[in-house]
Amino acid sequence: MLSKSFSLALHGISAVRVDVEVDIMRGLPNFIIVGLPDSTIRESRERIRAAIENSGYDFPPKNYVVNLAPAGFKKQGANFDLPVAMSILKSTGQIKFAIDEIPMVGELSLDGKVKPVRGVISMVIALYRLGYKKIIVPHQNRFEAAAVGGIEVFPVEDIKGACRVFSGNAESFQGESEEIIEDKILYDFADVKGQESAKRALEIAAAGHHNILLYGSPGSGKTMLARRIPSILPDLDRERSIETTMIHSATGEPGERRGLIAMPPFRSPHHTASEVALVGGGSIISAGEISLAHNGVLFLDEFVEFRNNVIQALRQPLEDKCVTVSRASGTVTFPADFMLVAASNPCHCGHLFDDDIECSCSSSKVSMYFQKIAGPVVDRIDIEVLVNRVPYRDLMDKGRYESSERIKERVLGAREVQRKRFGTGLKFNSGMGQKEVQDYCALSDADEIFFENAIKKLNLTARSFFKILKVARTIADLDESLHIGKKHILEAISYKNLYRNYRV
Repeated sequence: MLSKSFSLALHGISAVRVDVEVDIMRGLPNFIIVGLPDSTIRESRERIRAAIENSGYDFPPKNYVVNLAPAGFKKQGANFDLPVAMSILKSTGQIKFAIDEIPMVGELSLDGKVKPVRGVISMVIALYRLGYKKIIVPHQNRFEAAAVGGIEVFPVEDIKGACRVFSGNAESFQGESEEIIEDKILYDFADVKGQESAKRALEIAAAGHHNILLYGSPGSGKTMLARRIPSILPDLDRERSIETTMIHSATGEPGERRGLIAMPPFRSPHHTASEVALVGGGSIISAGEISLAHNGVLFLDEFVEFRNNVIQALRQPLEDKCVTVSRASGTVTFPADFMLVAASNPCHCGHLFDDDIECSCSSSKVSMYFQKIAGPVVDRIDIEVLVNRVPYRDLMDKGRYESSERIKERVLGAREVQRKRFGTGLKFNSGMGQKEVQDYCALSDADEIFFENAIKKLNLTARSFFKILKVARTIADLDESLHIGKKHILEAISYKNLYRNYRV
């Protein structure tokens, strides 16, 4: 007897419908799965057999053929376990109700329990777009599935629970459809002693979503400052929360979810990370760190220690805000609109700009190290800040410094100005193109002459020219100024200082 049900499969961070067909054919007892399954799906045969028998049903020794359609793309993951098991029960006549009306996903354990799967939020969104109104999901995925809204969610804990749904004896999940994961803030700028210039630069970067490079002596606090950036970033709106959760859910992070991600993600890969780990890829294409940092921060500590091909791989995502990964198995485009925060020593010994410790590097070694820091990627960084070591007096100061909450209020104000300025188009000043720069970064005649002379004297590139104007626009927004003034331009120019410092 032929039986049909349907489920969903992940393709990148999106989901597509997959029909699950089970037929019992003549021949010796066998159990095969066709339709380009990966090893996880092929191994599911023994899981499904044990789950059915341990749930109180029979698994007659017959020749079972399972087809996953369409067969044109490779399926991965264990989310087909439940629909295959239900289709087998239907084929063998052990259940009588229709199972092809409600899509279902879930991995089975040997005792018949339904375990959580990744990418549920993407599957719910795909179903909503296809016009379906119901879905059966593992009990542990219920909050994530309900977070989207518009779909009736039926969480099940075992195979018998799925049977109750199809027989009409189960209730849908009535949890909060907009429940959000609230990540706890572990770091606060109030704990940072001194470093006022660096904190100011980070505030500007957060307000305008600008990329930033922190360079300075070892132990000056570069990493400490970077780890506090999430504490001053505004929470994600609903649209960006869903988009961020889709990416993290599709990669299986962080496991069981309880709704949408509210805080911008903060990713900090080790400097030994490969190009695939950063950009994405693999035999079955999955998202990399730059996509996991989408709508948040990608922090590259010890920036110079990353392999050159890894650093160069950032060039396209920094411009296009997405990355297209092509492999033999297909092509997938992942979103990658992140704020890059890089930290590096200025030389091998780290004391090139240190006022207290003399640099022990030769001029040739300094030049070689500078070539590693500088280049096309740094040219795409808006703000460059020299982080000096904190003086003894500041370290011993027992007072409290400005909190992240206060800084976040100003960042929120600047973000609101940008929202009103750009409407439904751009989100941040950093994303302005040439036309938007001309429209929103106009200077007075006197300021334009001053800026032109500064550009000539500093020998800045055209890309740096536009980045300075964008940063100046953000500084003016923080200053609640409608127009960019000379002081805003001067401060923005001061943040393009890497080349100038190395010439000193």
